[in-house]
Order: sequence, then C-alpha cells, then structure tokens
Amino acid sequence: MAEEKAKLWSSVGKKALMAVTGLLLVTFVIEHLLGNLLLFTTDPDPFNKYAYTLMSLGKLLIAVELVFLAFFILHMYSGLTVYLSKRKARPDSYRKSGNAGNPSKKTLSSTTMIISGLVLLVFVAIHLKTFKFGPHYTTFVDGVEMRDLYKLVYQTFAQPLYVFWYVLSMVILGLHLRHGVWSAFQSLGLHHHRFTPAIYTFALIFAVVWALGFIAMPIWIFFDPLNVRQDVLNLM
Repeated sequence: MAEEKAKLWSSVGKKALMAVTGLLLVTFVIEHLLGNLLLFTTDPDPFNKYAYTLMSLGKLLIAVELVFLAFFILHMYSGLTVYLSKRKARPDSYRKSGNAGNPSKKTLSSTTMIISGLVLLVFVAIHLKTFKFGPHYTTFVDGVEMRDLYKLVYQTFAQPLYVFWYVLSMVILGLHLRHGVWSAFQSLGLHHHRFTPAIYTFALIFAVVWALGFIAMPIWIFFDPLNVRQDVLNLM
C-alpha cells in the first residue's frame, strides 16, 4: 500500500493524475459549449429550460459539481508540483520560450501552461460569481417559474470590458488545451510514432474549435446582429 501511494505521488504518477483529471475536465468544457449554443437564438426559452433542467437535478447536480471541483483541485495541485519540480531540476530551461520547431513539441502553449492555468483559475472564479451566484431574474416557461439566465448572459455581455476579458480568457483556454490534450495522451503512455502526429493535430484542432466556439458567443451577443438584447433587457 505504501509503495502504491509513493508511486502515485511520484513525478510520473503526478503527470498521470494531471492527465486524467485534465481529460475529465475537458468533458465539462465540451458539455458547457454545447449548452451555450442555445444562446445563438432569439428565443430565450430553450436556454432557460436547459439551465432549469440542470438545476432541477438538485443534490445530484451538487454531487457532480463537487466531483468536478475535486478534479479541478487535483489538476491544479499536480500541475503546480510537476512544474515546480521541473523548474528546480532545470531552472535555466524555464527562461526560454517559443516554438522550438520539429521534432520538438515545445511551443508557446507548452511553455506557458502554468501561467494559462492560473489565468483560467481566476476566470473560473469570476465566471461563477457572475453567472452561478449573480443576479437571479425569473421568467415563466410553459407555466413553470425558473431563473432567466438568458437575460443575465445578455446583460453581462453588453459590457465591453467583460467581453474583452472573456475573449482573452478563451484564447488562453485554447492555448492550454492545445498542449494539455496532447500531453495528456503522452503522460498516459498512449502514444506511438505512427499516431503521435495525428494526436498532436487533433489536439490543435480541438483547441481551436472549442476556443472559437466560446469566443463567438460573447461577440455574437455584444454585436447583437438579430437585435435581441434590447428586447431582453427591457424585460428587466
């Protein structure tokens, strides 16, 4: 038992833990973006019903949130400890940045993982404060009273500074995902000279698509091409 614990908290074990928790957190990122696609409509009901369905899960939702919180904490802890141990072993190497070219996979993404991770930590805290614990507007959908989260989103993304912060954070998320997804497979030993280029390309495409997906939402709402915002805010 003691040997197994020592292995888990070894450098290899921490990398594996960081990889597993990171990939599990990616599943949340995927679900979150798919839910946000409902904001690209003029009808607030589908998005509010989606949010209401999640909230109606009650204790189950709380349990899932606590599980993802645990993943988040473990991911941060393992990432920080791996970074600090590498920096202690090779302090000079961390003064260099940029793309090292092939066959190296050193990129801006890989050399700024700790920075991007800390920025995303701040983003998550602000995001939760703004939306989960923000103003509670109410609406009725099919006779059921529920939170009007659609209105809060449109209210928030009418603010240019918040839109700028959100877009910047999603660019940073893209950088984090680009290296994180690829290195997760590598840390788990799921790599081979035949498949590594494909995995690396997949990680790049995934990061770009998901970052652009999140970026498109606040920009779409801010510029309001369908003239939805005023109607929504007039209901406040």
